[in-house]
Amino acid sequence: MGQTQQTEKSDEIDVKALQDMYKKFVLECPSGVLFLHEFKRFFGVDPTGEVSDYAECMFRAFDKNGDNTIDFLEFVAALNLVFRGDLEHKLRWSFKVYDKDSNGYVDRSELRSIIDSIYRIKKGTKKDTDETQLTVDEVVDRILQAVDTDGDGHINMNEFIKGAQQDPWVLNMLKLDMNPYGWVLEQRRKSAHF
Repeated sequence: MGQTQQTEKSDEIDVKALQDMYKKFVLECPSGVLFLHEFKRFFGVDPTGEVSDYAECMFRAFDKNGDNTIDFLEFVAALNLVFRGDLEHKLRWSFKVYDKDSNGYVDRSELRSIIDSIYRIKKGTKKDTDETQLTVDEVVDRILQAVDTDGDGHINMNEFIKGAQQDPWVLNMLKLDMNPYGWVLEQRRKSAHF
């Protein structure tokens, strides 16, 4: 009986982890909101380091109301998506991260910027070394060729979602590591070794 409940909980966020994050959130942000520099500090990101750009894009995607701050509800909503959202919702969130200027489409430079950040992160953590055999520009070209169905040089949200759902390689390249808690732990491990 207890085992069924155990497996159902595997997709849910750990309550203790959420409590710990809330405590840290309140400690770091007594005002109740995170600004970008605090967000980076919260996740242990060097403001000028290799994951700084990625952190800025994540911040923008977490900031649902566009007020350049993240309150705890926005933070929890993002965590809920990470742990409980279906593929389409996760891809919609990923699209918002890629769409850096929030104009409704991802152009070559936005795509290149995020892919480059992901490559630098993976290089630092030694993950997915098989995929890094392609250059950033080769990955960008391949994604645009597969996903930009109307050939206008821009990827809209529908193209992004449909392309990712239809091609496993594209899905792997477009989906983002959306586990902030795991990301925090990885950053802490890295900083502990220095």
